[in-house]
Amino acid sequence: MPVADKGAGPYGIAAGPDGALWLTFAHSGRIARLTLDGELVEYPLDPSECRPTVITPGPDGALWFTRFQDHRIGRITVDGETKSFPVPTPGSGPFGITAGPDGAVWFTQMNTDRIGRITAKGEITEFVLPQAGAFPSAITAGPDGALWFTLNQANAIGRISVHGDIEIHPLPTPGAAPVGITSDGAALWFVEIAAGQIGRISVDGGIKEFPLPDRAAKPHAIVGAATGDCWFTEWGANRIGHITDSGEIDEYSLPSPASEPHGITLGPDRALWVALETGGVARVEP
Repeated sequence: MPVADKGAGPYGIAAGPDGALWLTFAHSGRIARLTLDGELVEYPLDPSECRPTVITPGPDGALWFTRFQDHRIGRITVDGETKSFPVPTPGSGPFGITAGPDGAVWFTQMNTDRIGRITAKGEITEFVLPQAGAFPSAITAGPDGALWFTLNQANAIGRISVHGDIEIHPLPTPGAAPVGITSDGAALWFVEIAAGQIGRISVDGGIKEFPLPDRAAKPHAIVGAATGDCWFTEWGANRIGHITDSGEIDEYSLPSPASEPHGITLGPDRALWVALETGGVARVEP
């Protein structure tokens, strides 16, 4: 379904605690609320050039999102009230964001090789990664009580405990450029945008990689629907993919050509919802 013009750029999508879907319009600087029957409400951000990117439900009943362009973390209530908090390190480029197991929200800083933690009151703590130029991208809460994240330029998966202890797990495939990451409740799954593969890492660091039928598909985001059951977007191939624990992969083409699928989430109706950067949202029945 169309939700914006092609210049708005629906990018991130998350299921809110209110039974609706929440979207970031990266290019028009808005957050949108979409009900399951298609009712859309938009909330403008200030400035409109802040580039809201990834969005997640927070532990406080609000939605939290990264503002990549003006280096702030945003918060919006289900009633549409917005706040934002500056990241202490200048030019940080916050991107990935997730609710942590400790009642805080955790996020990546792509430009400054840091992982950030923000409380409901807006207090931010930063943890410096042991590698420069690593480009931390997506982040998710793991089944082990830690946070797991992709290191796009370091070709690795990182783990940080809620106390700030960091481990780095290099990927077997060189230049894989991991981006999206999710937990299925037992392990972590991630996409390798440059290698055309889906990866799985256990909490003890064991890694498996599964090549896609089309290695040029550019997988971007991934979400766990159940244990051993994940769905992902193929940004470069205009498809939605599905992978199981055994490595079996199915792919589904989107009806609109070149729709640029980015974020993906499991909706309150148990369907998959996908943000299409060319101005739409797709719903996929599992």
